Formats: sequence, structure tokens, C-alpha cells
Amino acid sequence: MISRSNLIKINDYLWEIPKTGAMRVPARIFIDERMLTDILEDQSLEQIINVATLPGILKYSLAMPDIHEGYGFPIGGVAAFDIEAGGIISPGGVGFDINCGVRLLRTGKKYNEIKNQMADLATEFFHEIPSGVGRGGKLRLTDSDLDLVLKEGVDKMIAMGYGTKADKENCEAGGRLPEAEPAFVSSHAKSRGRDQLGTMGAGNHFVEIGVVDEIFDVAAANAMGLFKDEVTIMIHCGSRGLGHQVATDYIRVALGAMGKYGIRVSDRQLACVPFSSPEGQKYFKAMSAAANFAWANRQLITEECRTAWEKTFGKGSNKELEVVYDVAHNLAKVESHGGKKLIVHRKGATRSFPPRHSETPSIYKEIGQPVLIPGSMGTASYVLVGNKEGMELSFGSSCHGAGRKMSRTKARHEVSGSELKKELEGEGIVIRSGSMAGLAEEAPIAYKDVDEVVNVVQEAGLAKKAVRLRPVAVIKG
Repeated sequence: MISRSNLIKINDYLWEIPKTGAMRVPARIFIDERMLTDILEDQSLEQIINVATLPGILKYSLAMPDIHEGYGFPIGGVAAFDIEAGGIISPGGVGFDINCGVRLLRTGKKYNEIKNQMADLATEFFHEIPSGVGRGGKLRLTDSDLDLVLKEGVDKMIAMGYGTKADKENCEAGGRLPEAEPAFVSSHAKSRGRDQLGTMGAGNHFVEIGVVDEIFDVAAANAMGLFKDEVTIMIHCGSRGLGHQVATDYIRVALGAMGKYGIRVSDRQLACVPFSSPEGQKYFKAMSAAANFAWANRQLITEECRTAWEKTFGKGSNKELEVVYDVAHNLAKVESHGGKKLIVHRKGATRSFPPRHSETPSIYKEIGQPVLIPGSMGTASYVLVGNKEGMELSFGSSCHGAGRKMSRTKARHEVSGSELKKELEGEGIVIRSGSMAGLAEEAPIAYKDVDEVVNVVQEAGLAKKAVRLRPVAVIKG
């Protein structure tokens, strides 16, 4: 186990584990001293040390303040690998829910205008958006259409009539990774995803109706079309069973191929292959296809939100629901940093690019890329913006949420779902959920304090706060 004595304090919000043993680079954790005590109790620090041993890793093995134990990489882990120096790609470094991500919609409505209909609106959302483990959606794709979704992402959904061109303009990567190759996605993975577009799933996925509670950066809020007391909609979900199967398939491939490349890992969950290898390229192209599926999924859920909104407020009212931004976590992407071509793994971490970056949407060029940080039920969510300092510190990365501090099993033992629902509704938060046990697993006490996590992000220089949102309705699987 790692103890506090193994860490060097760089400043109040950054700690380092020096390079020792098989580590190729130091490990760095963005965290404050109080939160550090909590993570010493799990294996997440050992995991960032293990990541630091992987071939081609550059500068540091990094962890965001929402760090907690994951599969191979910790959740909140970031690592960049030099492609030209034999850098690897690791399915475990991306995770099972490929491109789990967050989309934020603005509505143009003030809370007081619609608060009396909030319960009805939440009910319509719950009916329109299928949710739950293995739950299928209303759209059944042919083989050729599924391949086009995997290849084209949001573009295919718009071509099918689910959204407009404006929706994709504020998606990370335009809602499509061009490297996607459906042929490298197994038939089993495709069968698992065939009917799951437009579905939320379970676990920590949700659709949340929020209200702009506080504005920290007026210019950024104005650029995003967010104003005080405006109602927002946040969508959090990923690639469902399809992405999970892609990860499963290629972890098996990597485990079988490492010996061919002379790669040994300290944890089998870190199975990896050189990015430029045939196996590495097949996984990268399959992962990109799963990422496109996830963007298409959030796009269809956006349309389901618009349908629910129109059913509640009347014909044509849904035209005001516009995409602020859609950001991914759980991806490995080719990026240029410091003149080098890198494959950057972000697992439970989100991109945070600065003003005037080539990949920042044109309307956000002067403020930086929006960074969406959801809280847990009953707690605030945040919108931040990227900055130049974060590019230097973390390859332009930030946390992706509050981060778990309690297992789902323990949360179920400590929290009654029905009592939690009653408590949250007593605080003015409408809850719609298909499972009281699932609700208990996602109780606020199971997560770190999102305000503290976001404060570390800002004080460490990774991104800066723009807007805080408070929940008024939560729809869960």
C-alpha cells in the first residue's frame, strides 16, 4: 500500500510520487490534503504507479481529483504515450463504457416559468427515454444502418432526421471520430448495441433537469447562452453494451499479443499493445466506432428530450432546446502536444482545451472549451472552461465528475432508495427512477464533494469555473 510518506507535496493541489523501480515517469495527483486521506484507502495510487511503467508514457502518469479505483487505470486517470517512441494503447486505459460522456442543453426558459409543470416534465422524460440494464430503445437498426452509425456518429443521426446540423457543431470532435472502422467491431458487440440507441442504461447514468444557480464567469456564460435561473438539461450516458463488448474483445486480444512485442505489465488489467501495431490499430478503430455510437446515443436522447418537452409545453416549444456542448470521457485520442504526436488516454477524465485551440468550437474560441462536470443526485453540477495552463499541466484534461468514495454494494446497505427519494423530493428535486436499489447506489453520500473536487480543478489551474447548476429533477434507470 502507498502511504503519505511516498508522496511529495508540490503545492496545495498537486502531489507527486517520484519515479522508482519500473516507473518510466513520476506519477502526479491533483488533489487537496483532506481528499488525499480518502484515496490512501483504495488501490488507485498503486494503479497510477502501474500506469507509469507502460512503454512510451510521456511526462507523468496523472490523476484528477475525482480519482478512485478502476479497471487497470484508476478512474480519473490521464496518460499520454509517444506514438513514435513505441507508445502503447490500452483497452483498460479507456474502460468498458467507451465515450461515456455528458451533453448539456439550454432551454431559454427561467425556472419560475415552468416549475409548476416540473413533475409532469420529469414523468414525460422518464417515459420517452428508455433506461435500465439491457433495456432496448424504440429504434431498430439494420446491419447497414448500424455500420453507418458506427462510422458517422452524430452525422448519421442527423441524416436520419434526429436533430440538426447545429447539434453537432458543439460536440467534441463534431460527434464523430473519423478513424472508426465498423469491420473491427465484433458481431457480438453489434448485436448488443443494435437496439440500444436512445437509451440511458443504469448505474451512474442519468438525465437531469437543472437550473443555473450561480455564474462565476459572465463572458463564458454569455458565450454559452446560459443566464441566471435558466433551466438546463444534462445527459450522461455512453456506448452501452456495444462499447462494453468492444472493450472485452480487445482486452482479450491485448493479453494474447503482449508477448509478441515483449511487453510485460504489473497488472493484467493494463494489457496493451503498441499503438502502431496491427492489434493496436484494430482496437483504436473499433474504439472510435464505439465512441461514435455513444455520440449517436446522446443525440437520439436529445431528440427524446425534445419530444418530452413538446408534450409538456406544446407544439414547437422544443425548438429552444439547443446543445451547449457534448464532451467525452473514456477515450484514447491522437493529439499533438509539444510538437509530438501522442495517444492520450483519458479514463474518467474529460478534455479541457484552451481559448483559440484548433479543436475548440468557433463560438467558444475566446473563452475556451466548455468542461461539463456533473455532480451526484441532490448536489450541484458545474460548467468550466479550459485554459492554457491546463494544457501544460495535464495535456488539457480535467476531472469528469465528483468521483465515487463508496462502493455500490456499501451504498445499498447504508441507504434506502425509497427514503432517499423522499428526502430529495423534500428538497424540491423531482425523482423518476425505475429501481429503488439503483437509486440507493447513486446516493450523494456515495460520492466525493463535487464543490471540493471542482475547487481543486480551478486552484490547480486545470480549468476555471463558469457556471454552477442545481438539480430540480433527476431521471435514473
